[in-house]
Amino acid sequence: MTIAIDHLLIPARDRRAAAQRLAAILGVPWSAQAALGPFSAVYVSDTLTIDFDEVAPDAPVPLQHYAFRMDDAAFDALMARLQALGIAWRSSPIGPDDHRINTSMGGRIVYWREPDGHAWEALTVSYARQP
Repeated sequence: MTIAIDHLLIPARDRRAAAQRLAAILGVPWSAQAALGPFSAVYVSDTLTIDFDEVAPDAPVPLQHYAFRMDDAAFDALMARLQALGIAWRSSPIGPDDHRINTSMGGRIVYWREPDGHAWEALTVSYARQP
């Protein structure tokens, strides 16, 4: 059997809002209440679920980075949703929102911030796994 990530747990101040926003950006379904546990689930694909869990009101949210690889059509659709939702994006993992797409790695890469500070990335060619 091939090993694959089945689900991820991501901390958020408002699990429902975080799940709803990511689902809207990715164009996938979500649920305010997961089937198991106190989570809000985003059903990214047939093999991956992202569960958002709320942190205590006074606790810091540990900032994390998540990247989604997709084909060109899915990338174009994601960019259209970012624009329609008024979500700023940038061409580098850190720095100002420049509304540019990075093409220096042989594909297209874009980054955006989640309200809790997590960094999200969408890319069409993996720079971590060169052919």
